[in-house]
Amino acid sequence: MTVSVILPALGESVTEGTVTRWLKQPGEHVQEDEPLLEVSTDKVDTEIPAPATGVLLTIVVGEDETVEVGAELAVIGPPDAEPSAATAVTAAPAAPVTAPQPTPSSAPVARPPAAAPMPHPAPAAPASMPRPAPAPMPTPAPAAPPAPRPIPAAATAAAPPTAALRGHTTAVPRLRKAIGDSLKQALLEQAQLTSTVEADATGLLRLWRRTEDGYTAREGFALTPLPFFVLAAAQALKAHPVMNARIDTGGATITYYDTENVGITVDTDQGPVTPVVRGAGDLTVGGIARAVHDLTDHALAGRLTPADVAGATFTVSGTGTRGALFDTLIVPPHQAAVLGVGAAVRRPAVVQDGDEEFIGVRELVHLSLSYDHRLVDGADAARYLTTVKKIVEAAAFEDIG
Repeated sequence: MTVSVILPALGESVTEGTVTRWLKQPGEHVQEDEPLLEVSTDKVDTEIPAPATGVLLTIVVGEDETVEVGAELAVIGPPDAEPSAATAVTAAPAAPVTAPQPTPSSAPVARPPAAAPMPHPAPAAPASMPRPAPAPMPTPAPAAPPAPRPIPAAATAAAPPTAALRGHTTAVPRLRKAIGDSLKQALLEQAQLTSTVEADATGLLRLWRRTEDGYTAREGFALTPLPFFVLAAAQALKAHPVMNARIDTGGATITYYDTENVGITVDTDQGPVTPVVRGAGDLTVGGIARAVHDLTDHALAGRLTPADVAGATFTVSGTGTRGALFDTLIVPPHQAAVLGVGAAVRRPAVVQDGDEEFIGVRELVHLSLSYDHRLVDGADAARYLTTVKKIVEAAAFEDIG
């Protein structure tokens, strides 16, 4: 009796997957639950286990082929079965294409040096008189202009290293294609807009710096500012449930979630992935920090599971971690909004202390909310951002641990 290996559902919004590597070849014995192949989706790379013990008879879907969820990938037979000769052929890598070399531009023509200014003519000697006359008084020489104050030389930035991909043409990576297809579909289905506010994060960042060393020594990993913003976003979702919702395909129904499962964007070498902090609205800063640390470690090591990236009801993206002030993010599928946290910038700002106002140096952060206008109005977005701003500026985070 043969058993088909089927591509399982790898997340609620995942409809297809790409076979990246077969770990067994036709004729080899496999054990039930033994990793059989690796599959890539727009959310995660994962291993597919063998559904039964036996011999791998046929590979139906070769490497680099993309199929829909539920498709047959291979066939496993009983231990004494013979493999089929008609096995799928692994796709050969495409030959690299070398981009044409740029034509060197003409060498710049050197300009001749500017002509030096001509000296002032010396005053003419007095003409001789028929009889002696008093000697003329010497004309005082004009005072020399004051020497210009030297201007400090601007710091010269080191030239960035040249990237290895410069001048090459390569195939689109599987994850990049999957991400592109998913985001393009999200843009086609949603009516997306972005609103932005500026928040004074001085108190929040002072609290972070004050607790960072102790937390790191106690927990064994660094505390970053991101968990503070994730908690602020999650707490605000409880007051604004329209942001923690989804509009179903066709726009017939709206689902308002009763928990805040916040996706966090992690930048990996293969592209961004979004693992999920579950129940973020009921966690402390320390609890969110531990979840973010573990999920980030798994993402960078390529160990995320389908469960790690499934079920997000809202997303927070730390766009400022690479220095960006703000971004117009794309709302992920099956969500109503995504919040971008920009880089903190020290600037003079008006500070109010009771009835007094003064100018002080503050650390300001842009909070950008992209939202689906089919479900969220501009006023809804402004109210949500105002709530997040108040939580950030109050910096009343009691339990850091």
